[in-house]
Amino acid sequence: MDFSLTKEQEMTRKMVRDFAQEKIAPRAVEMDINSEFPKDIFDEMGKLGLLGIPFPEEYGGSGGDTVTYALAVEEIGRVCGGTGLSYAAAVSLGSSPIYYFGTEEQKQEWLVPLAKGEGLAAFGLTEPNAGSDAGGTQTKAVLDGDEYVINGEKCWITNAEYSRSITVTAVTGKNEKGKNIISAFIVPKDTPGLTINSNYDKMGVRASNTCEIILEDVRVPKENILGDEKKGFNQFLYTLDGGRISIGALAVGIAQASLDKALAYAKERKQFGKSISNFQAIQFKLADMAMEVELARNMVLKAAWLKDQGKNFSKESAYAKLFASETAFRSANQAIQIHGGYGYMREYEVERYLRDAKLLEIGEGTSEIQRLVISRQLGC
Repeated sequence: MDFSLTKEQEMTRKMVRDFAQEKIAPRAVEMDINSEFPKDIFDEMGKLGLLGIPFPEEYGGSGGDTVTYALAVEEIGRVCGGTGLSYAAAVSLGSSPIYYFGTEEQKQEWLVPLAKGEGLAAFGLTEPNAGSDAGGTQTKAVLDGDEYVINGEKCWITNAEYSRSITVTAVTGKNEKGKNIISAFIVPKDTPGLTINSNYDKMGVRASNTCEIILEDVRVPKENILGDEKKGFNQFLYTLDGGRISIGALAVGIAQASLDKALAYAKERKQFGKSISNFQAIQFKLADMAMEVELARNMVLKAAWLKDQGKNFSKESAYAKLFASETAFRSANQAIQIHGGYGYMREYEVERYLRDAKLLEIGEGTSEIQRLVISRQLGC
């Protein structure tokens, strides 16, 4: 067992860390207050090759692996959860399904620009009445000649307003058991009938663009079906497995930031004549935080490594997402407690970490769904 990173992985982590500290961190509070999506930052990340880390060079990517990508997500999430979420979604939900399931023509047309950082993509799965029950999708696509006509509504879709395309799931028929056949379609953003609204006023991850999508008689060529027409459901399950690794990595970043802030403050803050880091009550909190952050990071990297090795990683990605997201929330909560009244103030940032971390227990499968996934993998 080798727990060391390669030279390339270490170099990428340092490059992303330096970029995040220099370009993202100084604006993190402002972006949170104004709910501002940093398009210029994403343009710079594209030029650095960050949006193409896990994709082959032949498709415009950097030729990296999932471990390298997870490290990048962690470093960005460490300074801004909202920017980290949009970065993770752009790669793992926007670009990856096209890489996994797209035809060569689709990869050339849609993936190459994304991997080169010339745009973003979004993944439209969740609906007002189909959240955890993704199989309850109500959006429908009907074949009309050489085109599919799509009608429906999607909600809480990350990056849609700034995307070149949105991969949308829709019901295309019934199978022999009478269950819905769900297919996925690449829908260009400028398609007539596609309306994107970004009016959500969110608790956290406010620098991330979150949208409602309305599809009214949206027509796309049948060539825009992504992958197997009858296996869209299994395709998005695989996509979510990979996405859970990136959400886990994002959670580790927030948890690490919480630990960093809490440790620094505990060393500076004096009560009863000495730094509060000398008090065992504070020491135990910090020790638990440090232990859980390291455990979460190891679980995320193991899941990423399994994926890179072509091994089954469904259970491990659920472990990683579940444990890391709950660790992030606990760590942020303890960081606030260690800061005392100051932790409740925006300028100390730890309150933002808590707000950002909460979404990670909900998005890409709630904590309850992760436990369901794990129990099924155990044969329950």
